[in-house]
Amino acid sequence: MASTSATYIGLLLLTGKSILAINRSRGDAAAITFVLASYLSLVQLFYCLRWFEASPQGSAARDKARLGVWLTTALLTAMFSWRVAAVMPWPVAAGVWFMGGSTIAGGFYALFLHRP
Repeated sequence: MASTSATYIGLLLLTGKSILAINRSRGDAAAITFVLASYLSLVQLFYCLRWFEASPQGSAARDKARLGVWLTTALLTAMFSWRVAAVMPWPVAAGVWFMGGSTIAGGFYALFLHRP
């Protein structure tokens, strides 16, 4: 299990950087919304990962935490793909979306379908 102090330091740095990004984005509602959604999704990911690590092997709680991890990472991947693709020419944007979709599908396979 990861160190609790390292987790708190990471969350503190994430919070500070998010506050700075919101401060720089004053007046741009879309940018502020993106920063807040990203921040809340990352906090949710930390929570789901901690829940996954604390759950006993093979339990229903662990399966729910695994689903939470995948949904949160899929959301973050889609959000960042959308943001990057918006500033790219269409062939590159299509590649960004393809890579994001492949990452989400690969994560689903690795977390739910692949059994070692």
